[in-house]
Amino acid sequence: MQNTPVSSLVGEEYEVEVGPVAHGGHCIARTESGRVLFVRHALPGERVLARVTEGEETSRFLRADAVEILDPSKDRVEAPCPFAGPGKCGGCDWQHAKPGAQRRLKGEVIAEQLQRLAGLTPEEVGWDGTVMPAEGDKLPAGEVPQWRTRVQYAIDPEGRAGLRKHRSHDVEVIDHCMIAAQGVSELGVEKRTWEGMASVEAIAASGSNDRQVILTPRPGARLPLVELDKPVSVMRVDEKDGGVHRVHGRAFVRERADERTHRVGSGGFWQIHPKAADTLMKAVMQGLLPRKGDTALDLYCGVGLFAGALADRVGDRGAVLGIESGKRAVEDARHNLQHFERVRIEQGKVEAVLPRTGITEVDLIVLDPPRAGAGKQTVHHLSTLGARRIAYVACDPAALARDLAYFRERGYRVRTLRAFDLFPMTHHVECVAILEPVKKDA
Repeated sequence: MQNTPVSSLVGEEYEVEVGPVAHGGHCIARTESGRVLFVRHALPGERVLARVTEGEETSRFLRADAVEILDPSKDRVEAPCPFAGPGKCGGCDWQHAKPGAQRRLKGEVIAEQLQRLAGLTPEEVGWDGTVMPAEGDKLPAGEVPQWRTRVQYAIDPEGRAGLRKHRSHDVEVIDHCMIAAQGVSELGVEKRTWEGMASVEAIAASGSNDRQVILTPRPGARLPLVELDKPVSVMRVDEKDGGVHRVHGRAFVRERADERTHRVGSGGFWQIHPKAADTLMKAVMQGLLPRKGDTALDLYCGVGLFAGALADRVGDRGAVLGIESGKRAVEDARHNLQHFERVRIEQGKVEAVLPRTGITEVDLIVLDPPRAGAGKQTVHHLSTLGARRIAYVACDPAALARDLAYFRERGYRVRTLRAFDLFPMTHHVECVAILEPVKKDA
């Protein structure tokens, strides 16, 4: 018996009224028959011609691009970047929206995720609904913040640098990325030919003049001689183990935050926006209000940004334990925090290491988990430690909302939530939630 072939709807066009924004950089619309479309390059309230980019007759929903704007929103602007738009670079989601509108859209997404996944209103989490721009990011119309201190360029088969198209391996060749930090742009990666390379990541530290490129060769390819417009150290990704190895120059870059220099090696994690590390550190410390002598955990601690800030504030009588899974990040954290005698950094997954520490009580907790969140098991463990306050730093509002629901099950409520637009022109947003135990009735 033969299966009936499924009919693709890619290329079909629908004239639709655009509904609310959804998490992921698109808006929701419905066809006349009621089929759900996730439409990119649209804004709420617009009437657009949407062309399907993904989906079949049996799909629960379709993905589409707004290829013609029939009735534009007052929040619409012409995208400043020539590489933004349907079928082009997938890096930016909101180039077609005014900066203030972008922040409002992000706020609506956070509120929707909190309500849908945690049953929480903005009032219940102590949030006024605003998403704050980073310092210096409020610019005149038509100007774009140059915030991205790390750009991973995809290399096409001809060796030309570009960026991936949305949900695609195809490369949009570019000659300039408008959101790239000046230190990245001045390397001139886009002007070179990168024969045999799959990708070139460019890093421009915001806390020093350190510049680094990380080359990922195609299988069997030899590394090119790297000659860029500025001095740069060169690393390569090993084909066999995926490790990052030094070719020449420093194996790390130096970043500044909380008035300290942090070593970040082998392309390790550091906030991409130049103001992000200090912005988030201040929000966390203002929310936790550490006291001399406190004990604290810094989970998913990276190279030790929050652990160092906590150690500064809890003093010689306090103690801080950081847990991080990345081997190189742990080495960097231990280096960065070596002058704090009461700081310890353990390597491993939080859910595996934390139970082994034997810690049963702690005053403060910071967690900055990866995009998937901390998860139920880890949240439940943290809830048994009696922390006076917990700071949760989140780059994904859906994961944040799920974990806040787990915390509520275990007796923690959100005292305050703050949101920061540390990824302008994209749908990404950073949140800092401060939690405290629910007071038991006497």
